[in-house]
Amino acid sequence: ICSFCLGQTEENQTFVAEFIFLGLSQDLHTQILLFILFLLIYLLTVLGNLLIIILIFMDSRLHTPMYFFLRNLSFADLCFSTSIVPQVLVHFLVKRKNISFFACMTQVIVFLLVGCTECALLAVMSYDRYVAVCKPLHYSTIMTQQVCLKLAIGSWASGTLVSLVDTTFTFHLPYRGQNIINHYFCELPALLKLASADTYSTEMAIFAMGVVILLAPVSLILASYWHIISTVIQMRSGEGRLKAFSTCGSHLVVVVLFYGSGIFTYMRPNSKTTKVQDKMISVFYTMVTPMLNPIIYSLRNKDVKGAVRKLAGRKFFS
Repeated sequence: ICSFCLGQTEENQTFVAEFIFLGLSQDLHTQILLFILFLLIYLLTVLGNLLIIILIFMDSRLHTPMYFFLRNLSFADLCFSTSIVPQVLVHFLVKRKNISFFACMTQVIVFLLVGCTECALLAVMSYDRYVAVCKPLHYSTIMTQQVCLKLAIGSWASGTLVSLVDTTFTFHLPYRGQNIINHYFCELPALLKLASADTYSTEMAIFAMGVVILLAPVSLILASYWHIISTVIQMRSGEGRLKAFSTCGSHLVVVVLFYGSGIFTYMRPNSKTTKVQDKMISVFYTMVTPMLNPIIYSLRNKDVKGAVRKLAGRKFFS
């Protein structure tokens, strides 16, 4: 039972003022190993995404629609990972893994905003690749600077909308008494298990937002890559086909990890208990994909490698 409260109702029930996480493991040695692993993942995530943002800003050759969206994705990845991982790392080192009610709400808002924005951005990027591969002669007229700006703003606006709807429905519920979250951060399904009221309407709202921000984008992505692969198959160059399949394959791996884990978490009936596999699955979209995105979408690219060499040469000779 929570010993801290914001106030009391007429029935002498206390409102939760903080939550306590059970985390990923109670074993000390496991926590140390996880701390080292997650710290390495976070450092790679920060360095990789910062490098992409700096390269795209400094190299004029990367001022194209594809890299414009990549810069937005890298910024979203930075915010996404930073909203969760530093707190998780601190909790590996302390005995009492607590977070205030308002800090938990803030984490949910930021996490959902940038996470949902990333869902939309990945769909926009797949459309950009579809136009580049399937309609190369019309690419410059379709993906104009104005269109790219509108697509980016639309992605951030959709993320903001979903975040506000989900957060409003979740924190409109009363939380009294029980404050122990069987998770490592404030994730909505885990929070709803502690609500002191019926959560059906909230679950339906979250499901509806999931259709908008998860199922709709992943459908667009799969349709785009289906057309891309169909076009690639007709290529005469075997080397070109192999390169295109390699790129599409790596992109689809990230899509499966990110959307698959997100759909599993947010678009199935909310059980009363949180299983170990539920927490492990959330690791994929909160930590693994933000680390992989710079590698998959950018650092394997010839133009980005050239920009890295150019930047390294400038630093070396300055």
